[in-house]
Amino acid sequence: MSAPGKTLAAIERFAMLWLYAFIALVIVIEVLRRFVFDYSSIWGEEAARYAFVYLVWIGAAVGVRNRSHISFTLLADILPPRPATVLSMFGHLAILGFAIFACYWSVEPLLISLEFGSVSEGLRLSRAWFLAAVPIGFTLVLLRTCGNLVDDVRAFRANRRPDVGEKLFD
Repeated sequence: MSAPGKTLAAIERFAMLWLYAFIALVIVIEVLRRFVFDYSSIWGEEAARYAFVYLVWIGAAVGVRNRSHISFTLLADILPPRPATVLSMFGHLAILGFAIFACYWSVEPLLISLEFGSVSEGLRLSRAWFLAAVPIGFTLVLLRTCGNLVDDVRAFRANRRPDVGEKLFD
């Protein structure tokens, strides 16, 4: 992995750790407030929800980077190295197409929110901060998919099988 790739991986890892800890802390605080003090905040659930949205999109990019996203490898497992690599590249091109489509359609709500100044209900922050999670997440997916495509082209040239993530089931 290149130096920029390692830096991005470290940033993703740190962001996921911080977001997960934040969600857990907010939930513990809200449970205590609700069941011990008979009072809950208006911001707690919303803050945890939006942190979870960011966590999911960053996690999706990490899944693509690690090649641990859902994939069907039955055909690739029985093919010789070059056809298996071509099949892997086809899958990455499909992910790339979907990520471009999702990025394109997720920017419009973000721009509308910025134009009209909409705010979230509980936190009273600009809704654009939360709507930005989707284009940011899919941009990370785009970057990681491009990296996987480069790795697959190298594997194709070297006549070796493409890298695969860990299998959940055998």
